[in-house]
This record gives sequence, C-alpha cells and structure tokens, in this order.
Amino acid sequence: MQLSSIIKNIRIEETIGDVRRDIADVHIDSRRIGPGHLFVAMRGTQVDGHKYIQSAIDKGAVAIVCEQLPDSLTEGITYLRVADSEEAVGPMATAFHDYPTEKVRLIGVTGTNGKTTIATLLYDMFRAMGYKVGLISTVCNYIDDEAIPTEHTTPDAITLNTLLGRMANAGCKYVFMEVSSHSVAQHRIGGLKFTGGIFTNLTRDHMDYHKTVDNYLRAKKAFFDTLSKDAFVVTNLDDKNGLVMTQNTRAKVYTYSLRSLADFKGRILEHYFDGMMLDINNVEVFVQFIGKFNASNLLAVYGTACLLGKRPEEVLTVLSTLRPVSGRFDAVHSPQGFTAIVDYAHTPDAIANVLSAIHGVQGGKGKVITVVGAGGNRDKGKRPIMAQEAVKGSDKVIITSDNPRFEEPQDIINDMLAGLTPAQKSCVISIVDRREAIRTACMLAEKGDVILVAGKGHENYQDIKGVKHHFDDKEILNEVFGN
Repeated sequence: MQLSSIIKNIRIEETIGDVRRDIADVHIDSRRIGPGHLFVAMRGTQVDGHKYIQSAIDKGAVAIVCEQLPDSLTEGITYLRVADSEEAVGPMATAFHDYPTEKVRLIGVTGTNGKTTIATLLYDMFRAMGYKVGLISTVCNYIDDEAIPTEHTTPDAITLNTLLGRMANAGCKYVFMEVSSHSVAQHRIGGLKFTGGIFTNLTRDHMDYHKTVDNYLRAKKAFFDTLSKDAFVVTNLDDKNGLVMTQNTRAKVYTYSLRSLADFKGRILEHYFDGMMLDINNVEVFVQFIGKFNASNLLAVYGTACLLGKRPEEVLTVLSTLRPVSGRFDAVHSPQGFTAIVDYAHTPDAIANVLSAIHGVQGGKGKVITVVGAGGNRDKGKRPIMAQEAVKGSDKVIITSDNPRFEEPQDIINDMLAGLTPAQKSCVISIVDRREAIRTACMLAEKGDVILVAGKGHENYQDIKGVKHHFDDKEILNEVFGN
C-alpha cells in the first residue's frame, strides 16, 4: 500500500521525503522490521521507540513516523513527524489493513469485571446460530474456530488490526472484543468502527497504571464518548456508573438491570450449583450459570444479541445451552462430597460477588473456605481490601501466592494481612506455596463445604521473577481429588 494512503487520516506536523512510496508492512517493534516496512517510533511505558529508529532503518525500513526527528537523517528515507505516535498508529494500522471494521460488526465490552464472560458468550452464541465470528479476549483470540494465543486483554494497534483484517478476510460477520482501560488510554483502538459497546461495572482496579479511580473511570468512559451516532450502547443500570458512562455518547443507549425497570430486565427465580432459573423480559429460562453477577452478564448478552437483530426467543434458546467460560465459577466436585470453585476473581468486588453466589446456592449448609492471593507489581491498594472481602464471606481464608512477578510473595501476603483486624486474622492462615495452600483447603473441607480458589481462573502458569512456570488451579484440585 502507498504511504500516502496509510497516513491520510492522521495529522502530519512535518514531512521529509516521498510519501508516494509503497509500504510492505507497518510495525512498532523494530525487531520485526524488514525491507520496505514503515516503523512507528512510540514512547512506551518501558521503552522509547525513538532509540531504535536507526536499527529499523538498518533492517530495511523505508519510512519512519516519530514525534522527534533523529539528529542525523538517512538519505532516501521518508520521515513523518507527528504530535503523538501512540495516537497516530491506530488509524495508520486500520488503513494499512483496508479498514477491517467496515466489513464486520464489531462489539466492544468494557468494565472491571465480566468482559471475558460477555465477549466469549456472544462469540459462542453467534457461532451456535451459524455465523463465522471473531473473538478478542483475555483467554484466547479466535478467528472462527482457529485459536490465536493472546498476551494482553486488548492487543496493540498493529496486532489488533492484523487480527481484525484476518477475521474480515475469513468471512467473519461479527467480532466480539474486550476493551481494556489501558487500550483506551493508549489509543490502541484508534481508527476502529464499533457497531456497539457494552458496559459491565466499575470497581477499583489497575491503580498501578491509572493512579486514581477517576482516571480509570475516564478511560472507560472515553470508549463510549467516541462511538458514532449509528452505534448502540448496552449499559448496566445496577452500577452507579452505568449512566455516567453514556453521558456524552452519541450512540443510542439501552439499559439492563436485575433491580430496576430497564430495556432488558432480569430476575433470579431459583438457583443451584448447576445453574439457575431466570426471568428475562417476562420469559423464564434455565441457564447453566450461578450468581447475580452472571445473571447480569447474561442480560448484557441477551440485550446485545437482540439489538444485533436476533429474535428474543432464538436468543433465549441458545442462552440456555451456553456453558461458563473456563476459569469463571468453574466447579470441581470431590469424592468426599465437597465442591471447589475456580474463579478468576482478582478484585475486591469480584471476590465479594463470587462468595455471594456461593452463599446463595449453599444456603448456610456448609463452610466456605477461600484460597486467595494478589498479583505482584500491580495495584497494592486493593490487596488489604481483597483480604477483607474474602474474610467477610468465608469461614476460613488461606492467603497465598498468585503471580508474584518481581515481588516477594510474603511481602504481598503481608500487604493483604495488613487490612485485617486481630479478630479477623483468627480465621486466616497464610501459606506462600499456592499448591500447598490448595491442598490444605481440601484437607480442611468436609462434606457440604465449598472451597473458592480465587485469582487465577483460566491461567495455567505462575509468573515468578519473569518466568512463567506451569501451574493450573483446576489441575491441582483434580490431582488432590484423584480425578
């Protein structure tokens, strides 16, 4: 593609060289540069891409987009200076890949909790309806049935548009995508056309990056602010920020709720460990999910599918066949008669929601034992709050290691324990080794009890000092149970 076509939707501050030259590929990583490529130098949070401009040229780059021109310019290279490379890369990437979101119906899901569940269930639902569908999520990306491993909730703009381009070329009609607050703040979704957006909820998370809850909220809200008047929003009326998110959107706003009058209204009629009976817009349906948080997620799925033109009765029929996402309220039953729940809950609100769901089904007929930790090199402020929520909803809590990354596990545990009173600590033990923590919980459990193993969910590794070691909570439970 000609460079002039790639840059036509961005503002260029200064041009040196010919913009009519052909570009073979676009990259923000100099290590991936080859002959005929365009290199975009970005000031990242860890590395400044401007340091690698000459390296990119040495590898064959013929054009450079940057915020600051190098002191020495190479003859024959086209240099384009922009005010913000991070903001420019999205529109360039989507242009290079021939505007893939003009060819698919893209739905973005954002919020603190529920993004993976909602995006994945929409993907499963529309595939069950016979469509080719794309999924971009925390667990895995899919081009219809082709799995593409993922490293981030929302990929960088280059990777994202490459994926979307492949999805469009494969004939996908719909794409369901998790939109993280980082991706909005870092302009990774710049240049994309969304058919709709979904807001789940907002509680404390990612303070290591956003610094304040207000900054976090503004990052989420910015997604809805940029939607077009032809798009729709499905927002959670049960969250105090549900209508805050839509204050400045041009999109048509629809609501869902378990408590108030809404476009998509739900109510839990009965619940069990294998599912619950819901009333959705005055129609009863049994679903294979547990808890108010999942009932809320299913309302968002239902509402979105209806707004995409599907008949309500067809949507409810498929909804009744869907199963929980891996690592989200994932039950493992022991021969001794107790149940273990593996869940990705890694925020105070998520832990409270999962424990509430467990109590709702259990009805006080057994103990609840929670195994929980907190990730290293992330928001330290939520650690004591996570411990408090675990203690509030449990008879026994074992605080352990999660993904310590480059922190010492015991230091993280101490941060969690600091949020507890002496009385609360009486029902808490700490075991650094996560495997031993899970084994201990199983030793303490009796018939009718429930163990919650929280924090890692679908993850099959532990991140320690930069190395990912194989570790799977569900695998450990099955070993202990002899399954």
